[in-house]
Amino acid sequence: MSQSRAVVGTLVLLAVALLAGCERPPVDTVQRGYRGTGMLQVYNPRTVAATAEEHAVPEPIPAVEAGGPPAGTVYQNVQVLNDLSVAEFTRTTVAITSWVAPKEGCTYCHAGGNFASDDLYTKVVARRMFQMTRHLNSEWKAHVADTGVTCFTCHRGQPVPARIWFVDQGPKTALGPAGDRAEQNAPAAAVGYSSLPYDPFTAYLRDKAAREIRVAGPAALPEGNRHSIKETEGTYALMMHMSDALGVNCTYCHNSRAFYDWEQSTPQREKAWHGIRMVRDLNETFLDPLGPTYPPHRLGAGGDAPKANCSTCHQGVYKPLYGRAMLPDYPSLAGVPGPGAEAPAAAGAPGGSR
Repeated sequence: MSQSRAVVGTLVLLAVALLAGCERPPVDTVQRGYRGTGMLQVYNPRTVAATAEEHAVPEPIPAVEAGGPPAGTVYQNVQVLNDLSVAEFTRTTVAITSWVAPKEGCTYCHAGGNFASDDLYTKVVARRMFQMTRHLNSEWKAHVADTGVTCFTCHRGQPVPARIWFVDQGPKTALGPAGDRAEQNAPAAAVGYSSLPYDPFTAYLRDKAAREIRVAGPAALPEGNRHSIKETEGTYALMMHMSDALGVNCTYCHNSRAFYDWEQSTPQREKAWHGIRMVRDLNETFLDPLGPTYPPHRLGAGGDAPKANCSTCHQGVYKPLYGRAMLPDYPSLAGVPGPGAEAPAAAGAPGGSR
């Protein structure tokens, strides 16, 4: 009897282990391509409901009356938002404080008693972030369209966005050159704990001259595909990240019968193409160069600055904040002066904020 109970117990444990990686129904599917192509998006309604609050958008601060002098002629050291009226400048910066440092308040970036001072590194970084946001909204409409982004898109009420990355130094090995893992066989969350290369971001998202992301062709080797197996695995690692970052499967962008063919792909693939190049631009132009500005505790293990990837904005959903547009309420972050702003003066007040 005891033996049979042990067998039953073992079977139960095996069943639990087998089902541990499964999701209990119901699971929804949405057809995104022709029938028979397997182009379905799979969603768990419980997961969507459980994370809905993470993507909720705060109510906008009421608009201010038009008119008034530009902030750059009234306040010292306003370098980026100097084209706003004083009222719109105040409204916008109050909103930004609530998006980035609601607990810390204004003094997270500003030295108490001297708001014009650049003594705090956070202020220097924030100024560059304003420039980056305006650049993103004006120069990368091919990806962000008119929805655009604001500081809240990435920060969500935290001084440091939850989804950033550093160059992955890899696991330590005592074997020297003989222990080179070739960036593999070290399961990492970024690639779904697979044996794929654990740092696809440095190779593909760090700078504008990053590796080409394409491995499949219409013909057999060598004419159809001249990429190595290692490059293919690196590309797959990045695709794992993108799938997880957007909460979608491969067929959100690709036709599963011909992954390589652009003509058979969905419009989202072109959107993703622009998004990859946008992230490269942001990392190379704005984020990586901030390394010397940060204190050591804000840098990665290799001394590099925090950088962005697809997850920084999307945070698990196909459109950041499920497509809710905050930019129309804060047009100044698109490089468009806020209501009532006059043309900025040729030279602002002395010093050098925002």
